[in-house]
Amino acid sequence: MSATATMGVAPAAAVEEADAKVVDLKAARPAAGKGETVRSAAARARHGAGAALRGWLRALAGAVLPPLAGLALLVGLWHLATMNGGGIPSPGKTWDAAVTIFADPFYQAGPNDQGIGWNVLASLQRVAVGFGIAALVGIPAGFLLGRFAVLSQMMNPIISLLRPVSPLAWLPIGLLVFQRADPAATWTIFICSIWPMILNTAQGVTRVPQDYLNVARVLNLSEWKVFTKILFPAVLPYMLTGIRLSIGTAWLVIVAAEMLTGGVGIGFWVWDEWNNLKVEHIIIAIFVIGIVGLVLEQALMLVARRFNYENR
Repeated sequence: MSATATMGVAPAAAVEEADAKVVDLKAARPAAGKGETVRSAAARARHGAGAALRGWLRALAGAVLPPLAGLALLVGLWHLATMNGGGIPSPGKTWDAAVTIFADPFYQAGPNDQGIGWNVLASLQRVAVGFGIAALVGIPAGFLLGRFAVLSQMMNPIISLLRPVSPLAWLPIGLLVFQRADPAATWTIFICSIWPMILNTAQGVTRVPQDYLNVARVLNLSEWKVFTKILFPAVLPYMLTGIRLSIGTAWLVIVAAEMLTGGVGIGFWVWDEWNNLKVEHIIIAIFVIGIVGLVLEQALMLVARRFNYENR
């Protein structure tokens, strides 16, 4: 083979090799691009997860830290107020007493010597009975007052007269009628917790748009259909608000009533600890009463939000 032929073959081979490299580079570029895309997507996912976690932590801190700061401020002021002694026990002494009490909250050493757990349950039982009777009477009464204007005009003066009466003023009437402490306390809860349910339910009925009732009249719906299909769904948020207010009133009333009637109950337990000059136990009972009332109210607020359709 001549030198000229050899020189012609060499450049051709070089060109083919260069073309093969270019093809390899073009094939490698999409693969590299895909790898970069996957890595970018993973980085974005990690960034999004981190941002979501940071947002959740900020929301949690915003919901938890302010109440904790308020409680810390309360305990701090309490500690400062009791540093020089006096009749009010310090937070430390109260905590030690609480550890002893809650070590066995359900002990029973006699009819009138029971743990704080039994006393709270006895009070809740009375509240449940009195509040339940008030709901059975008050909610239908509220529907009737809101539905019929003449009936509302008849009952408004009576409600306005009886609603401001102090709970303790009703207790002697209950003792006179029932001759027993438990029914008297239940009566007091009933008569004091019925008014918010009546008033809020009646207010809800009056807020129902008149167009709804006009359509029901055109369709010739029965009163039962009007109640179940129109009034009840529309009034339910108002009714639950009245129930929430009533349960708070009932829990307030039972403590005062039990102080006077005696027996088993958180109110009687407070009075008994006062007679024994155990002030730290009274402070513990105050916290227990507040926590139970808060739990009852928050539970009813959750239910009320569940059935609130205004923002949906």
